[in-house]
This record gives sequence, structure tokens and C-alpha cells, in this order.
Amino acid sequence: MKNIYVYNSLSNKKELFKPIKENSVSIYFCGPTVYDFPHIGNCRPPVVFDLLRRLLLEIGYEVNFVSNFTDVDDKIIKKAIEQGKTEKEISEFFISEYKKVLHDLNVMPATKNPKVTENMKEIVEYIDNLVKTNHAYVAGNDVYFRVSSVDNYGQLANIQLDELKAGARIKENEIKENPFDFTLWKKTKEGITFSSNRGEGRPGWHTECCVMINNIFGDTIDIHGGGFDLKFPHHENEIAQNYATCSKPLANYWMHNGFINFNNEKMSKSLGNVINARDFINQYGGLFTRYLLLTTYYRAPLNISDEVLVNIKNEINKISSSLNSAAKYIQLNNIDESNSNILDISLFIDALCDDLNISNAMVEVFKVVKEINLLLRNKEKKNDDILTNYHTLLKMLEILGLKFDIIKLNKEDIELLNAYNEARINKDFSTSDVLRAKLLEKGLL
Repeated sequence: MKNIYVYNSLSNKKELFKPIKENSVSIYFCGPTVYDFPHIGNCRPPVVFDLLRRLLLEIGYEVNFVSNFTDVDDKIIKKAIEQGKTEKEISEFFISEYKKVLHDLNVMPATKNPKVTENMKEIVEYIDNLVKTNHAYVAGNDVYFRVSSVDNYGQLANIQLDELKAGARIKENEIKENPFDFTLWKKTKEGITFSSNRGEGRPGWHTECCVMINNIFGDTIDIHGGGFDLKFPHHENEIAQNYATCSKPLANYWMHNGFINFNNEKMSKSLGNVINARDFINQYGGLFTRYLLLTTYYRAPLNISDEVLVNIKNEINKISSSLNSAAKYIQLNNIDESNSNILDISLFIDALCDDLNISNAMVEVFKVVKEINLLLRNKEKKNDDILTNYHTLLKMLEILGLKFDIIKLNKEDIELLNAYNEARINKDFSTSDVLRAKLLEKGLL
């Protein structure tokens, strides 16, 4: 199996990836809390980890790919009350909207999309166990995790608990033992609630992912992913609970993607610059949006600006023009595609295996684009070379998940293109101009 290197946020270095099970990889990344339409920032993790999944599949791994839906949350309850609907109606609607966006971004459906509400029995049992083992305690009406009960708290975020305490302001009426102890169970009667030994209530966010991972995979998975904003406290708290439960790491590799900026400012609701994903896709298209989300190194901030958008458009046009020129040539000349080969793409794969080095991978893509253009300009056409490079480009784009529209010619299209080419050869410019206008109208030039 080909070597893959990933940047592990836990060790803060690039590491050789070694799966727990030979030839099989388990991946979990935190999905959305479904109370609103997804914004463009919500789309970067699924696109990044979809690329990782496609790469792993390409080099021969089986991939169990899981992403959850948080369908229990104060924000969901608030929206349900505002709209006079149930929490389930709210969450199911926004889950549907999120899935539509991922479909438009050509993100492969997850192996599983667990929901918090479907795992409530196990969540309650998980919290009970933490209380019994003295890793959690009841204070007031709620249950809290005792962060001091695990030795390695802060390892992911690379912080010391004493440093956190030094900067904390503890309220006089604080009922928690430690300001950084976090909620496992909130006793409440507002909104949707569930039964437990501590009364009616609902779980804390940090516990839900742990339980869903344990239910599907067991104690430890290969890769846990998400945005940088989840690194602390969410992922840190997941790690702590898993160690408290089974004395094992929750994941061997932690991968985090960078933020999205808009004109060099971090996207945030407070600044009012959050971009709705559906609006962006409707304006620019799913292919454009995926390309934008992919072609900056995943750990780096992605800046959206007018200049960036123009560059993305130009790059997409170059690839599309090359692809469709080759496709038209192949169809016009009745070239048999059934036994087509592809070039050696090891440099392309090697780039992606180096912690998803998209920049180097795209260099290889544009080498093939350039070669196709040169072959098509050559007076003495080499059909086998054109076909091979065309299918090589398609293969690369498939691994990247970039789904371009390829021209499919019907009989009328072929006759029109042949007539146009013949008029140009014969220097019959008046005829070629008329035919050119028709071809442009049909999107064939």
C-alpha cells in the first residue's frame, strides 16, 4: 500500500499514516448542528475529507466514513419555538438542505450519518459510567466532567490546565469544581428532553460525538477531523472523556482544516460577512465552489476575494476548454474509447499523499491540460496520445471530485461541426461565421 503522510494535530507534525486495521481506514468528522442553512465555512470540512477519502479509495483502502448530525441543541429548540414547529421538523429540514449542498459539491455520501437523538440510550449510559468512575459529578441539577481526573487534558490544544486556570475568572456562585469542567447532562424542561437517572434533560455537545464514535467504531478510530475552531474545547473534551472511559485515545490522527476569510477578514456572524452556501452555489455553481474550497492547502486559511474568484474561474475555464476540445475531437473522429489507457499519475498521487498537497497535485493536472492542447494543435494528430491524455485528465479530476460537464455530440452537432471545419479549411469565411454563431449558441465552441 502506498505511503500517506498527514499532519497530526495531536503531535503537531507530519506523520506516516498507519491504519489500525490493514487495508481499512476509519474516519469521523464533526458534522453540523442543524438549526440553519449551511454557510460556506460549513462546506470546507466535508470537501477536504471527501478528497482524503477519494485518495484512500484510489490507492486501495476500504474507508468507513462517518459524519454526524447534531439534532439536539439550544439553537434548534429556539428556532422550533420561534417557528411553532417540533425540533425534529427543524433538524430534518436543515439536514435535507445540508445534504443538497453536499450533493452539489460532489461530496460522496457518508457511510453513516448518525444523529444524537438516535443514540440517546447509549449517551445516558455513557454519562452514568463517568459518574460511577468518579470522572464526572452532579452539581446543582446538572452533570459535569471532572477534567482534573485525566492526566493528559490539554494535549491536543497544547495547553496546561494551570495556565487556563490562571486566566480564568471564577464566579463566587460557581457550582463547578473547576471552571473548565464541562456539561455532560443538562437538566431542563424546555424544548425536547430525554429521560435519565438525573431526570429529564439533554446531553452536552462534547459527549455526543464520543458515544457515536464508540457505537460505530469502538474505542479508537484512525482519523478524526473537523475545523480548527473545534480543536478546543470540543475535540479536547472528546479526548478526555474517551481516556476516562477506556484509557485509550479516541483517534490516532487528528486533522483540522483552516478557517475561511472574506477579503482577509475571518467570516463571522458578528461581522455580517457570512456567505450562505446555497446562495454561493446558485451564483457560481457546485464545481466552482468545490474547486475554490480545494485549491488552497487545507490547513491554511482560505481567503475569498474578487481576485481569487477570477483566478478560479480562469483555471476552471482552462481545464474545461481542454477537456471539451478533446471530447469533441474524439467524438467527431469516432475514436474507440473502450480500450483507452492513462498515463503514469504517480507524481499526482504522491502530491496528494503528502498531506493533501493540492498545489503540487494541480501542477500535474495542468501539465496534462497543456499536453492535450499541444496534441490538438498539431497538424498530424496522434489519436492514441490524445485519447490517453484525455482519460488521464478525467482520472485526475475524478480523484479530486471535480465533475466537469463534458460535451456530448448528437448527429446534428457533428454535422454542424464538420461543416464549420470544412468552411474554415476552404477559407469560406462567410459560411464559417454563420456556422460559428450557431455553434456558439449551442455551446459547442
